[in-house]
Amino acid sequence: MGGPNLEVFKFSLYLFVPIAALVHFGDPQWYRDHVIPYRNKLFPPLERTVQSLPTNQSAVREELERIKAERLAKRVARLAEEENKQ
Repeated sequence: MGGPNLEVFKFSLYLFVPIAALVHFGDPQWYRDHVIPYRNKLFPPLERTVQSLPTNQSAVREELERIKAERLAKRVARLAEEENKQ
């Protein structure tokens, strides 16, 4: 088989790879530069998320009406903006 030199090489490789990964990916600056911007692309900001979920049917209906009203207002504003451009 390989012999003791191969075993020492494999053992050192098994130790080096995880330690090198921890040193590289555990750096706070790397986290700020690469993870936080990607997280902001994936997840909406906290002010856009619903913090308290409706618990009864009437609260759900009110929330749906609020969402529909917001969408309608955005649509009307977008259509008015498009008319102003033309």
